[in-house]
Amino acid sequence: MALSRDGLPAWLSPVVRAAETVRPTQLSRFLPPEDGSGRQSAVLILFGEDERGPQLLLMERASSLRSHAGQPSFPGGALDPEDGDPQGEGPLRAALREAEEETGLDPSGVQLFGVLPRLYIPVSGFVVTPVLGWWREPTPVGVVDPNETARVFTVPVADLTHPDNRATAIHPSGFHGPAFLVESALVWGFTAGVIDRLLHFAGWERPWDRDKQVPLDWRA
Repeated sequence: MALSRDGLPAWLSPVVRAAETVRPTQLSRFLPPEDGSGRQSAVLILFGEDERGPQLLLMERASSLRSHAGQPSFPGGALDPEDGDPQGEGPLRAALREAEEETGLDPSGVQLFGVLPRLYIPVSGFVVTPVLGWWREPTPVGVVDPNETARVFTVPVADLTHPDNRATAIHPSGFHGPAFLVESALVWGFTAGVIDRLLHFAGWERPWDRDKQVPLDWRA
């Protein structure tokens, strides 16, 4: 399984450049532990396009899950042994496999074109490899297992960059970070952080009111 940039739409060029040049510390202050601990995982950051323009595929996790319950997220999850080498093609296989299991998409219609630096989610102990994909041949998607996924949806990039849809999420634990209010969902945490940095380094970010706050409760 190899990465390919052949035939990508021109509007994805800034994302390709960002993936080639961005450093881990430019994406997050939470980086994988130096001792190699943490559970290896991957997420699929899948870009598509429809009549509304470029879009991203997201899902909302089931409220019954033990970690990150009810949160919008990228499709993804932990690597399985059959995915292969975590330092090689394992994250690519895991991202596609998990996306198929969670959203029902057909992996054959997805062209993987880049990988971002590995990041860390301290609350769950996951070391996450963000895998970038182009939805070359879109297929129907939806909830496969209601015990894992509450909703599958796409968000226009134009909505993610619109200043009215941006805010800073504030958690009682002291966490504060970027948030997006799109498609009747509040996207925050790890997913919002990655989207925020992608928009920034791709040159798509528009000025927004960083003093606009969205409070979270302890259950979030």
